[in-house]
Amino acid sequence: MSLSGPTEFEAVAAESGLTGSSLGPEGDHTSADPQGAIKGRSLASIAWRRLRRDKVALVAAGVIVLLVLIAIFADVLSAIYGQSPYKLHNTGSGSVIDDVTGLPKGAFSGVSSTFWLGVTPLSGQDILTNLIFGTRTSLSVSLLATTLSLVLGISLGLIAGYFRGWADTLISRTMDVLLSFPTLLFSIALITVVSYINSDPSLRFWIIVFVLGFFAFPYIGRIVRGQVLSLREKEFVEAARSLGAGSARIMAREIAPNLVGPILVYTTLSIPNNMLGEAGLSFLGLGLIGVPSWGQMLADAGGYIQVDPFYLFLPGLAIFIAVLAFNLFGDGLRDALDPKSGR
Repeated sequence: MSLSGPTEFEAVAAESGLTGSSLGPEGDHTSADPQGAIKGRSLASIAWRRLRRDKVALVAAGVIVLLVLIAIFADVLSAIYGQSPYKLHNTGSGSVIDDVTGLPKGAFSGVSSTFWLGVTPLSGQDILTNLIFGTRTSLSVSLLATTLSLVLGISLGLIAGYFRGWADTLISRTMDVLLSFPTLLFSIALITVVSYINSDPSLRFWIIVFVLGFFAFPYIGRIVRGQVLSLREKEFVEAARSLGAGSARIMAREIAPNLVGPILVYTTLSIPNNMLGEAGLSFLGLGLIGVPSWGQMLADAGGYIQVDPFYLFLPGLAIFIAVLAFNLFGDGLRDALDPKSGR
């Protein structure tokens, strides 16, 4: 029986760049290694090689790194720029707000050499520093909410998939119930009630993180459960069990490392969802209090869309770029970690 196409070895060699004269008659890699040995590559190195070929994912990763750096060094950038997101410029000789209309003086929200992206109507706050500190707010909430959903989802998904039985039934039905909840309505109700009882801004911050993270964990929980149901029947798990390894050790040392790929992909796709969730709550007036927020900027700019559309455009563009960057990087990471992908 003859082979009409390339052999499996040749396909792997082509993926590793071992083509043409670098392969000997028996498939040995002779020119790159004088001793004729083929060096193996880890799954991480193979995924990195595939990810490096995806230029769109690399650009998206660069944008994500830039956003993280902006969030970390927001105070430094504000000091260098010379403006503060909390300072008002609507009174006195330094006012940049028209006394009659309440709008910024000049076109495009009053863009000038002092205010690079203009100022907000009425208050005259600098827009650029609000966007910078809004990056910190958005990333802080989304990262903490994603962490909460990962901790709950991975833990409960491992337990449900590994032990099965009544534990699987209880956890799975609980996740089904949570997935059926109208998350937005519940978030509005919970934040309103808690704010009525205690108006502490820090408490509202953690309530928003809890709502976004808690109602998102069933998604990763179901993914982990499905993976564990398959992995628990593999030979390496049976071998560990036959050697006397306990359930905790098997889940931590044998199963959990094989879940890294799906978890990483879910994380990159969950962060933008939480960013949109925080922006949506802020747009509805239920976001964070006393700190700049992209969603709050959108809510404030909504009333000036006809007379000052530039103010609405800037926070919308920031949200669009951030969400798009995380989604594109998540797609590239998924393709890099998928051995069946042809990219």
